[in-house]
Amino acid sequence: MKTLNNESQTNISLEYNSIPKVFFDTIKIGIIKSNLIAMFAGLSLALYVFNASVLANIVPIVLSFLGSSLIIGAAGVFNNLYDRDIDAIMERTKKRPTVTGRVDTKSGLILGITITLIGAVMLYIASPSAAVFGILGLLLYVFPYTMWTKRTTIYNTEVGSLSGAVPPLIGWAAISPELGHFEIWALVVTMLLWQMPHFYGIAIRRFDEYKAAGVPMLPVVKGIGRTYVQSNVYLVLLLLSSFLFWPMSPFIAIVAFLVTLTWLILSVTTFDPKDTKKWSQRMFIFSINHITIIFLVIIAYSLIAQLMR
Repeated sequence: MKTLNNESQTNISLEYNSIPKVFFDTIKIGIIKSNLIAMFAGLSLALYVFNASVLANIVPIVLSFLGSSLIIGAAGVFNNLYDRDIDAIMERTKKRPTVTGRVDTKSGLILGITITLIGAVMLYIASPSAAVFGILGLLLYVFPYTMWTKRTTIYNTEVGSLSGAVPPLIGWAAISPELGHFEIWALVVTMLLWQMPHFYGIAIRRFDEYKAAGVPMLPVVKGIGRTYVQSNVYLVLLLLSSFLFWPMSPFIAIVAFLVTLTWLILSVTTFDPKDTKKWSQRMFIFSINHITIIFLVIIAYSLIAQLMR
């Protein structure tokens, strides 16, 4: 019987060790994690509004986490498959498995369709309306954004924000299909407005890459000056939207107002036309901290307030 030499053993070990990384890169695990926080914020709000017990809803809660992860991952797979040509040009995406060939079209489609079906079933068991929002978010991300507006218009960010605002609705719907409550829409509006200055920051940081790939991001087409002004307009709108949380909790509204005001001040006071990438880096980093703080405050307030009733 032949035995493997050290080199062969090393190659096999590396091959197997890389399988999880290939899978996670293909489904965009980082995006899944960030969207799950948004989903849980919506779920927590619903638990609070409907005075629902965590233990009594443990099954839909677990299924909403699992189902959302798979649906969001499927959207990432389809996006990666469609964008292989431009991903190969951009530095941050050129090593994705769909670009390097580790995941071919057939394998990617099988993976995407499989986890879509499993995720949809899980969300349906949790709540039929949760499944509807899950599929809606996937379709919005794949068709209007990835396959249409991303390559054709500067408003691709606004269109993409529609799918980005769906996760809170999935979490809410897992607890109740009733959507006539201002709390969930306050969170959805926050998500919609937050995404523009966040992604504009990315677009400026990766200006050269987007330009080389021919993706019509706002700074590439209209210039960085226009992007700076538009970012601040959205930040002002986001600042005003903080008061949508006031009827539910003045505390949440004040926290949202203060962190958004800090973001706006940071934007205005640190902008330097001679070093816009440094400004965009600050904007990007603060945007992550901004939305994380708001999500965590909403989750903590909702769960603590519900338990103290």
